Amino acid sequence: MSGEASSAGRIESADVVNVRALARVARRERLLMVGLFSPAFLLMAAFVVLPIGWLFCLSFVDNAHLSAVHYARMIEYSSYYKILMTTLRISIIVTILCMVAGYPVAYLLAQLASPWSLICLSLVVIPFWTSLLVRTYAWLVLLSSNGPINAFVQWASFTSKPLELVFNETGTVIGMVHVMLPFFILPLYSVIRSFDWSLIQAASSLGAPPISAFARVFLPLSLPGLVAGAVLVFVQSLGFFVTPAVLGGGNVTMVSMKIANNVQNYFEWGASSAFGVVLLISAFGVLAIAARILGFERTFGMAR
Repeated sequence: MSGEASSAGRIESADVVNVRALARVARRERLLMVGLFSPAFLLMAAFVVLPIGWLFCLSFVDNAHLSAVHYARMIEYSSYYKILMTTLRISIIVTILCMVAGYPVAYLLAQLASPWSLICLSLVVIPFWTSLLVRTYAWLVLLSSNGPINAFVQWASFTSKPLELVFNETGTVIGMVHVMLPFFILPLYSVIRSFDWSLIQAASSLGAPPISAFARVFLPLSLPGLVAGAVLVFVQSLGFFVTPAVLGGGNVTMVSMKIANNVQNYFEWGASSAFGVVLLISAFGVLAIAARILGFERTFGMAR
């Protein structure tokens, strides 16, 4: 009995030693992980968190005093409301047009064989190699009253006078759709490319017509890419500056243009910061809605 007791005591003491050793290893691993992500965390804090915090604080400062006057002006003056509504309206229109034009393109790219899909995908990516300002001025030339588009329209007798395609919302939307379309196509293409096409064959073998198989099998499974592309386009459209400034010709004022005008001409950092906070809240609101629809993990690409 005494031998069995001493043997049990040795086993128990060995277990305690093993537990303590495992605890030390776990602590070292945690410290190692903290050391690895600390530089990234410090960079995020320096270049993201601190500027956003500074922006938020400035929005509540007026003449060196704490005040919510900048937010009150947005409610009091209709011009601020119109600018915000113009920004939201254009962003929504651009997002919808990108979805309508981009979904068939992404679907076609995923259906093509390897050489052709690579070539067509390169055509989608090529605009990234050109300056945004150059592309915007190219659209200014194409859409002008003496440009090739109006020349063709008049030559084909569709209209007797040039169409007003620039210095208005029409030209702004056209230019923004051209810029934003690759940002919608690429995430959607990555989702469709990994789709299991045998599911469509299974649905067809069970008697589902092509439209029903697409609507009930393919479309729901491509929804993460669709929502990710739409969110990316909408959030970036909220802060667009160059294209509305050039193609809008001063007749289209978005929030980013109002912010630049307040800072450059009136040095109104508080009002500009308040507008920036509103844009930030709008972007977070869109992300929250997307996370509500798809779930947090699928929205931010963390689903396994």
